Amino acid sequence: MSETVKIALIGLGTVGTGVARVVLEESERLTRRCGKKIEIAKVVVRDLSRTRQIDLPPGLVTDNLQEVLDDDSITVAVQLIGGIHPAKQYMEQLIDAGKHIVSANKALLCQHGTELFARAREKGRTIAFEAAVAGGIPIIHVLSQAMSGNQITAIEAILNGTSNFILSEMFLGGRSYEDVLAEAQELGYAEADPTLDVDGTDAAQKLGLLVQLAFGTKVTLDQFPKQGIDTLPLEDLLYAYELGYSIRLIAVARLVKDELELHVQPTLVPLDKPLAQVHGPNNMIALEGDVVGKTWYQGLGAGQNPTASAVISDLVDTVAGRNELIFPFMDLWNEGKQLEVMPAEEIRRRYYLRFNVLDQPHVFAEMADVLGRNQISLASIIQHETPEAPEANGDSKQVVPVVIMTHMTTEGRIRAANEELSKLNSIREDRVILPVLD
Repeated sequence: MSETVKIALIGLGTVGTGVARVVLEESERLTRRCGKKIEIAKVVVRDLSRTRQIDLPPGLVTDNLQEVLDDDSITVAVQLIGGIHPAKQYMEQLIDAGKHIVSANKALLCQHGTELFARAREKGRTIAFEAAVAGGIPIIHVLSQAMSGNQITAIEAILNGTSNFILSEMFLGGRSYEDVLAEAQELGYAEADPTLDVDGTDAAQKLGLLVQLAFGTKVTLDQFPKQGIDTLPLEDLLYAYELGYSIRLIAVARLVKDELELHVQPTLVPLDKPLAQVHGPNNMIALEGDVVGKTWYQGLGAGQNPTASAVISDLVDTVAGRNELIFPFMDLWNEGKQLEVMPAEEIRRRYYLRFNVLDQPHVFAEMADVLGRNQISLASIIQHETPEAPEANGDSKQVVPVVIMTHMTTEGRIRAANEELSKLNSIREDRVILPVLD
C-alpha cells in the first residue's frame, strides 16, 4: 500500500473547491504521479455557515487554524486565501508548525516572498507557488527548472486574463469597457471589485515574481511604470487596428546592459506578433534566453480549473519530494546580485499619441513644435476627414481626434512634451499616450 500524506486546505473559495474536487475524485491518478496517497485531513474556512459547491466528508471543515497547526500528521498546507493579512501570519504559523506550503497568493509573495522563503528554508520547509502566476501555464517550472541553463534576457507577457478578456471583447464586439466588465464579472473572470486586475496591479505583482526568478532581483511596484486598461476607450482599440496593431496589457522585463527595463502598460502590439493574437481570458509569456533563444507559453490565466491545475501540480511535486531539491535555489540565479531598475525616463520605445484638438488653423504646427523641441520625431499622423462645422465669426470650434505615431524616443521626452501640450488651448484634456512593442 502507498504511504498516505495528509494535507490541509486553507480557504475553500473557487480555487480551493477545484483543488478539493481533484484530490477527492482523482486520488488514484495523483498516487501514480507522486507515489503516495494524498488525503485531505482539514479544510479551514472563515464562515462555517456558508453553502459550499462541493460535498466534503464529515469532520473536515473547521474555522480554527489551530487544529491544523497542532496536527503533526498534516505535513502540507495548501494556502488559498488572498491578500496580505491575515495570509502572511497564517503562512508564518504554518511554516513554524513544520508544514510545507503550496500557495497561489501572488500579492503576498511579491511583497514578502524573500522573508517567507528564508523562514521556510530555516525550518527545512518549502513554498511552491506555480499558481501565483499565469494560471495553468507552468511558467514557474520553466524558469526554475526547464530554462535553468539560460540567463533570461527578456520577458514579454500577457499576465492578466481579466484585462485580456475585456480588451478582446471590446474590440471584437465594438462594446464599451463598462459593458464588457459587467460580462466578465458574470462569467467569473473579474471579481466584484476588479480594481487590481484592471489597474495593472495584478500583472505587475506577477511580473515582480518572474523578475525575481529570472534575474535574481527583487523589485517593488513603485520602481516601474504601471498603467491599467480601466481608462482606455474603444476608440483607441479601433485606431490601433487601423494602424496594424492590437492593444494588450503587456508586462515587460528586459535586460539592457546591466539594468532592468520594467513596465506594465496597455501597449500596441503588431498584429503579426503572437502576443497580439491572444484573445479571451488567456495569458501568454514570451521568454528569451541567451542559450535557447525565444520561447512562447500560452494558456488560460483565469478561472477555477487552470489555477487548480497549477496548485495540484505543486502539491504533487511537494508530496513527491521534488520541491525540496529545487526550492533552496529558486531566487538565487544571479548569486544574490541585485540589478538596478532602469529609470522610467530612460526607457526607449515608440509611442501612440491621441489628442482631441480644436479643428482650426495652426494646431498641427503647435503640436509639431512642442514634439520637435523635445526631440520626438513623427512617423505618421491620422486625422479623419470630418464634416464642415458651422462657423461662428469665422472661427470653427469643432473638436476632432488626431492620432500620432512617433519614431523611437524616450519616456522622459514623451512626459516633458505631454506637460507642454497640456498647456495648449487647442488641445483638450482627454489625451492618450501608449507605448508600442516592436
